[in-house]
Amino acid sequence: MTECSFCKIIAGKLPSNKIYENENVLAFAPLKDSIIAKGHMLVIPKKHYADFYDIPKEELHNIVDAIKIISQKLKEKYNAEGINILHASGKVAQQSCFHFHIHLIPRYKDDGLDTWPETGYKEDNFPEVYKDIANLF
Repeated sequence: MTECSFCKIIAGKLPSNKIYENENVLAFAPLKDSIIAKGHMLVIPKKHYADFYDIPKEELHNIVDAIKIISQKLKEKYNAEGINILHASGKVAQQSCFHFHIHLIPRYKDDGLDTWPETGYKEDNFPEVYKDIANLF
């Protein structure tokens, strides 16, 4: 596999603004033009996994643990009043780097961010669709 840009950051082959690191996880600032809020960062596993379908549960747990630690520090130091934890898996979901990552975005009152799109989507057979999904389990 050709190394992805996140793998290159982990290996020290590309510069980054590292924020938090342990043996399994790295958190760093996104590219300057991609930052949408004070403290916005990416949290990634140090091992390469393409997306949510690919990452093992244990690795996902490591990332969630790191997000909890980082979020608490952001709340204490910068008075973050909330947090968005965003992830996209697959090109159709707008994943742009195919190394599993989570955007951690601290939220502040009146920050002007609107993270939930209004699509106007209407499901004519709402009960049937969710009953069908529930039957998968």
